Amino acid sequence: MARLWSGWLLWAVAMMTVAGCASTPAASGGQFVGRAVKVDGHAAYYQVFVPRNAAASRGQLPVILFLHGSGERGRDGRRQTQAGLGPYLRQHTSTFPALVVLPQTPDDQEWSGENNRIALAALDAAIAEFGADPQRQYLTGMSMGGYGSWNIALEHPDRFAAIVPVCGAVLSPHQSRPDLQVEAVAGQRDPYAAIAQRLRNVPIWMFHGALDDLVPPDDDRKLHAAFQQAGAKDVRYTEYPEGNHNAWDATYADAAMWAWMFAQNR
Repeated sequence: MARLWSGWLLWAVAMMTVAGCASTPAASGGQFVGRAVKVDGHAAYYQVFVPRNAAASRGQLPVILFLHGSGERGRDGRRQTQAGLGPYLRQHTSTFPALVVLPQTPDDQEWSGENNRIALAALDAAIAEFGADPQRQYLTGMSMGGYGSWNIALEHPDRFAAIVPVCGAVLSPHQSRPDLQVEAVAGQRDPYAAIAQRLRNVPIWMFHGALDDLVPPDDDRKLHAAFQQAGAKDVRYTEYPEGNHNAWDATYADAAMWAWMFAQNR
């Protein structure tokens, strides 16, 4: 037990050292910094991408909450930067204009309950520390994180200026993962209509691959139809005809998506 505690302490000190040393991004480009938050008595580590010249934009920075997929789960506080939005940010460190908060779920857990509270606590902490604009908070997630985007948005329908779920769904496509679902509507007769009614005034752009055999696009198609039926103001759906499950690389490389997102305000 002493060895385990000693190892954890050394790791925590290293994380705090990295966070302290990297708290002021170089003028030439943005960078990731490590942070920790404590919720319900549990500490969780997350990353924040701080854009170039963030200090000069204090109070005006857009901020994005990014929810990773199943493959990035863990407790290392870093793996969530290795797929999806993280690699895109590393390719555009000098030009990406927004703060990005990247929390992480533990192994074998979903974006629900305490994990969602941790994600929002990390978002709140980053807004306070780096001076992000509370009127320009955005939410995006991929695969499991797409489900999480709906879960968090339904709990906080007035918080985010725009939502971009990527290759997510509403109900679980796999019997082996019954908890992979949008919990708030899972028991309703028409969960798609329920989501559309609650979020019809929120700008949303969904993305999916037509050939996705891991999380089929059926739920996103039904959601888009439900939003249209509900008279949603600005809900879009892009389906890549030749795309499989990895719809995130194309989505986060889409300049039109970013221009649309950053134009939204609460």
